[in-house]
Amino acid sequence: MMDWEKLNLIAAAPEIVLLCLLSLVLLVDLFLDNQRRWITYGLTQIGLLITLAVQWYVFRLPENQSAAFGGMFVNDGVAHVAKVLMYVATIFLFAYTRHYLKARQMYQGEYYTLTLFALIGMCMMVSAEHFILLYIGLELLSLSLYTLIALRREDAQASEAALKYFVLGSLASGMLLYGISLIYGGSGGQLDLPVVLGVLYAGQGNGVLIQLGLIFIAIGIAFKFGAVPFHMWVPDVYQGAPVAITAFVASIPKIAATVFAFRILVTGLATEFIDWSQMFMILAVASLLVGNLAAIMQTNIKRMLAYSTISHMGFILLAFVGNNFVVGDGQSFSGLSAAIYYAVTYILMSLVAFGVLLALSAKDRECENIADLAGLNHRHPWYAFLMLLAMFSMAGIPPLMGFYAKVYVILALLEQNLIALAVFAVIMSLIGAFYYLRIVKVMYFDEPEENPVQVASMCWSARFLLSANGLMLIAFGIVPYIILDWCSQYFVIG
Repeated sequence: MMDWEKLNLIAAAPEIVLLCLLSLVLLVDLFLDNQRRWITYGLTQIGLLITLAVQWYVFRLPENQSAAFGGMFVNDGVAHVAKVLMYVATIFLFAYTRHYLKARQMYQGEYYTLTLFALIGMCMMVSAEHFILLYIGLELLSLSLYTLIALRREDAQASEAALKYFVLGSLASGMLLYGISLIYGGSGGQLDLPVVLGVLYAGQGNGVLIQLGLIFIAIGIAFKFGAVPFHMWVPDVYQGAPVAITAFVASIPKIAATVFAFRILVTGLATEFIDWSQMFMILAVASLLVGNLAAIMQTNIKRMLAYSTISHMGFILLAFVGNNFVVGDGQSFSGLSAAIYYAVTYILMSLVAFGVLLALSAKDRECENIADLAGLNHRHPWYAFLMLLAMFSMAGIPPLMGFYAKVYVILALLEQNLIALAVFAVIMSLIGAFYYLRIVKVMYFDEPEENPVQVASMCWSARFLLSANGLMLIAFGIVPYIILDWCSQYFVIG
């Protein structure tokens, strides 16, 4: 085998293993009845562990030092961080959702295969350095999410949420693709991100087309983040989808969206930093303001978490603004490493919060309203404690991970002398603390309802992983540099 073919296969080995796993799960599930569906679950979890091991092994190989497939695909440090987190988070999520799916006749191969399709799309998004490959990965993720949300065909609310997401998502994808076409024309027919950047640095691009394309690309990225004013799908999808699907939509794709934005804006359009940072600044301010103020008024906890997600995405957008870099001098990207760290923290926090909601969603009733958590500490103190950790971390209370995630973003802003933005972010965090602490107050001080929600029959492995997930928020808060150093060491572009 030629050396370049070997390098291509090595770089894409985790995705090849994941695709083989998906095909195997799809095939095996055809011959299983509902009583033997545990085989699909077990096969998926074992396959994800193998994929995770392959990803770690491939990244440590000395041969894995160059881009593959003609520079279209890279398995660099940024992709490595994102993929490891996505694989681990998916393993946790599958464990959390197993009992929920069984209780609602959703325990079927379609859930696992669609989630794996979405995972492959996210892997392409974080590894692609070519506009077309980035778009293909994004669409593979989006189409899988549309179908997952509508997986319960008899649920009118879920079908409505999926339709809204599909219509708005298609519009955003069209805008993103139109922006790519303008960049293609403005850069002299280039689609490779490093080549586009080289053309722009040489001053050979068409400035008008590049700036117009940048506007449409920023719209597409803002939609995937759920940033204001492209956020209208977020509350409806979170509320309408089953909790198991909402937990996936709300967590893992956020790291893919963060790296997706990094690839396009930094690897390909770094010369336009002033333009896209100003757009992100406006989007971030609007997202923090609308997300926090709207969350205060919610009584449905999934809808409240939807608006809180919008505010968290505002922090990630602020992290993109807090940079001062010159590509090629080997300087560390403090703001971008803060964005990745915030995305990692957000995924861990949201998995804990939705994991508790899944644990409290029995067969005949889901835990959807804030009032359903009343008196939870008296009935199930450990789940109340885990939810407390998630809420305190989201509020940014030390020494939990969420505190340091916010601090690093604010420090990145202060480094660039963006004092007003930093103060605004702090004020918004204080406002956000109100509705997070309200959840804690309801769990610990309110009287339970006459017919409170009951804990579902989570298996011991799911309870163990959920507990470990919650304790991570404390452990990585006490020693935040373990994750921060892991994220920041890869944001050096030479």
